[in-house]
Amino acid sequence: MKRGEIVEVNWPYSDLSGTKLRPAVVIQADFLNGIIDDTILVKITGTSFGIPGTEVELDPLREPVSGLNKLCYASCNNILTRDQVLLSRPVGSLSDATIAQIEVCLRKVLGLP
Repeated sequence: MKRGEIVEVNWPYSDLSGTKLRPAVVIQADFLNGIIDDTILVKITGTSFGIPGTEVELDPLREPVSGLNKLCYASCNNILTRDQVLLSRPVGSLSDATIAQIEVCLRKVLGLP
C-alpha cells in the first residue's frame, strides 16, 4: 500500500458493536512498506461533522482518480491500523495536494507542530 491510496476496509464502530465496509486513505510513510505488516489509515465518510480542522473535503470532480463517486471527507480524527491482508486492493488514490491537506489536518488533530 502506498501513501495516498484509497482502499476499502471493515471499519469498526467506536462502540465495537459492528463494522462497516468503507473507504479509507493510507497515511503511513511508504518506507514502512515491507518492514511492517500493518497499514495506518484515515476514515473516509460521506458526512461532514463540521468540526474545524478535523476533516478534508474529497470531491471526486477534483480527485478524478480517487475511485470515489460522491463528495466525501477524510475524517482525520478517526485513525485505524490494520494488517494489510485485511485491506482491499487500492480503488484509487489522492493527489499530492490533498495528501498535504490531510497532513496538516492530522498535525492539528494530534497536536503536532
